[in-house]
Amino acid sequence: MPPKKLQVGAAGLGRMGKRHALNFLNRAPRAELVAAFSPDPEEIQWAKQHLEPYGVTLYTKYEDMINHPGLKAVVIGTATSVHAEEAIQAIEKDLHVLCEKPLSISVDICNQVVTAARKRPHLKVMCGFSRRFDDSYRSAYKKVENGLIGRPAILRSQTCDKHDPSGFYVEYASWSGGVFVDMAVHDIDLTLWFFGSDIMPKSISAYGIRAVTPDLKKYNDFDNAVGIVEFHGGKIAYYYCSRMMAHGQEDVTEIIGTEGKLSVNLNPASDLVNFYHAGGITREVPGTYWGRFEMAFVRETNEFVDACLDDMPVPMKLGNAVKAVQIGAWLQEALVSGRQLRFDETGRRVEGAKM
Repeated sequence: MPPKKLQVGAAGLGRMGKRHALNFLNRAPRAELVAAFSPDPEEIQWAKQHLEPYGVTLYTKYEDMINHPGLKAVVIGTATSVHAEEAIQAIEKDLHVLCEKPLSISVDICNQVVTAARKRPHLKVMCGFSRRFDDSYRSAYKKVENGLIGRPAILRSQTCDKHDPSGFYVEYASWSGGVFVDMAVHDIDLTLWFFGSDIMPKSISAYGIRAVTPDLKKYNDFDNAVGIVEFHGGKIAYYYCSRMMAHGQEDVTEIIGTEGKLSVNLNPASDLVNFYHAGGITREVPGTYWGRFEMAFVRETNEFVDACLDDMPVPMKLGNAVKAVQIGAWLQEALVSGRQLRFDETGRRVEGAKM
């Protein structure tokens, strides 16, 4: 008798959705991609070439896809604005859910997903924060867990994209939630991982500039931003987001403890090759986040499938996805308002700056 496989449907076939679909199709031995959805005719044409020949049924309506016979799970890679709505619809159809980050740019809507998931505790519902599945970050976490750097006290983390002069990020800013919700949410999630998910902010400050994309002003967004979060209990996180890297993707994290320090990707490199020449020494770096985290997404896919088939806990708590968005939203508020936000030890706002 052939081994049991998880039948999966892929929602959204944009840049990220295509990658999720292909991972479930080709790189998840215990899963079977049986359905895919997109309302976009160009994405459907892509799917007719890359998915349909392998037995994947294509849909132009999400509601039709989640009614596909035998479907057990969905991976959601659509626009952020519909993540939560689609996740809740899938949960109500008794389907497991792997959803791209963030669940929503609204904390209240994020909480609606958590509420829906709690009503069906047998389902596996996970928000995909890919860095938790990266070999290097897992190695660093194990070292922290084993006490090799003492008590972690400072975390400095950045998400820096290669500059895209096409104007894409201007239109993207109209619905992305801003650089801290869209980009630093990964770094915030790492903070919740390395410092512990129960940490509470004490103060939040943020600063930004529009160095290469002045048109971001119409959406109250910035192409470079720095955020500082002070936590109760003596910990600080420093975040840097950028859309203007000339050389490629540069996602870096340092965890500084009382007895040592760990760094992840401090000197970004595509491989182990250095080119020595008359002009100096050249090292290539990944051009996009996919070049850095491709294998993390593959592991994320397979660990989600294993959790569904073996009825094991998913690798990360859904509540952390809400807390990461909340801290990101507070950072964005501090950035736009120009004011520091402060909180007591219970998490209650001490002073209420408004955007």
